Amino acid sequence: MAEPNGVMMQYFHWYNEADGTLWNEVAKNAKELAEAGITAVWLPPAYKGAAGGYDVGYSVYDLYDLGEFDQKGSVRTKYGTKDEYVDAIKQVKQAGIEVYADVVMNHRLGADKEEEFKATPYSPDNRNQPIGDMVTIKAWTHFTFPGRQGKYSDLELHWWHFGAVDYNAYETGDFEAIYLFEGKEFSEEVDLEKGGFDYLMGCDLDVSHPEVKEEITRWGEWYVDTTDLDGFRFDAVKHVKADFFPKWVNDLRKYSGKRLFAVGEYWSNEIEALHSFIDITGGDVALFDAPLHYNFREASKGGDRYDMRAIFDNTLVKEQPALAVTLVDNHDSQPLQSLESVVEPWFKPLAYALILLRREGYPCIFYADYYGAHYTDQGKDGNEYEIWMDSHQWIIDKFLSARQTYAFGDQYDYFDHPNTIGWTRLGTEGNPGGMAVVISNGEAGSKWMEVGRADCTYIDITEHVEEPVTTNEEGWANFRCEAGSASVWVPQ
Repeated sequence: MAEPNGVMMQYFHWYNEADGTLWNEVAKNAKELAEAGITAVWLPPAYKGAAGGYDVGYSVYDLYDLGEFDQKGSVRTKYGTKDEYVDAIKQVKQAGIEVYADVVMNHRLGADKEEEFKATPYSPDNRNQPIGDMVTIKAWTHFTFPGRQGKYSDLELHWWHFGAVDYNAYETGDFEAIYLFEGKEFSEEVDLEKGGFDYLMGCDLDVSHPEVKEEITRWGEWYVDTTDLDGFRFDAVKHVKADFFPKWVNDLRKYSGKRLFAVGEYWSNEIEALHSFIDITGGDVALFDAPLHYNFREASKGGDRYDMRAIFDNTLVKEQPALAVTLVDNHDSQPLQSLESVVEPWFKPLAYALILLRREGYPCIFYADYYGAHYTDQGKDGNEYEIWMDSHQWIIDKFLSARQTYAFGDQYDYFDHPNTIGWTRLGTEGNPGGMAVVISNGEAGSKWMEVGRADCTYIDITEHVEEPVTTNEEGWANFRCEAGSASVWVPQ
């Protein structure tokens, strides 16, 4: 994180239009985002996916094709061409914003040819349990990258570069299995769900294979040289041997001479699993605070029955704040997506106040929460749904402004009521004034709190409460908020 009060923005959601305009859009909006208080953007996977120009980017086909080669039915990716991507990064950085790239190391999809080899079927629900003998299988595992023709790298990927697949052309009927290739084993240093969650999808990359290791390092160097990035968001880290990530990113830090930022997506509500990953990686990779997201979801569903004093219980931001990237929602948790877990719209301003206005954590704003979103897709029940996501830009901008100006100095918490909680920041010499925040998930409430400035008049920048408040000679006052809302009090 470049600045003491840095804020990251996830600049995409799952359903952005597949019209190749996103890179140009972020370049156009960069100056505005910087003025609002965004200090870094996380951009979606920039390389060609198996679905070509429609691929969100997580079904990785060719890491070296950033929208440059005619492969999978298009030259551009969902978001634009390589030139537009590189230019967008340049313009975003010129506006004073860092750029983080989304890196998917776990799997590949969309192979060009089938291959035959031996593998053992395992239960999809228990990866410790073989459900048959080793057999000869046929699967799509040979990646030739015909459109690229060896440019940047002449390595073709074969079955031995992978560890497992979930498909066998010789298997008819509804037999479901994860096929572990001959001579391979599932990694131990992964999430323990399903007996060991090494395999996620597609062709599972074997990151311990010498040729793969060498290629991934070479690709990282090429990527940093090509784009001049400032950091990475690692996808699906709970499915990859944990010690792979710090080694890879530290090699690149040495190579580039830059302190590249790294955050991993370890999507689990089990705080112990996150601690375990942090232990193995020596604190070199921050993590998204998934447990905090789930607390927000629970609070948004519970209304005034939820005890707000518990909002930070069992979260990364409470237990390891220096390594917590806090978030409200993302592209996987948004409606109709694979990890759908909706934070109700009424609670989103409260949640953003909780990540943007406190001392701990590196907050990440979600594109669809900022700009809003409208899309249709099939739900898990097979029915078609139309989704409208509200834009919270007005209030998020207010919080960002307060964060830039007043969110400094000591923090005093007043988490002493099940529905109304508050905290103050006392400010510093360089950033004086202080700030008071009050939140209620029930009826209108107030908090008697200290902001450290005597006889000073404070106003609520959210405009929920119109009457100003003046502190007493000790710097205390009664700060209010309306029902089901957040109020942010700053010097008039």
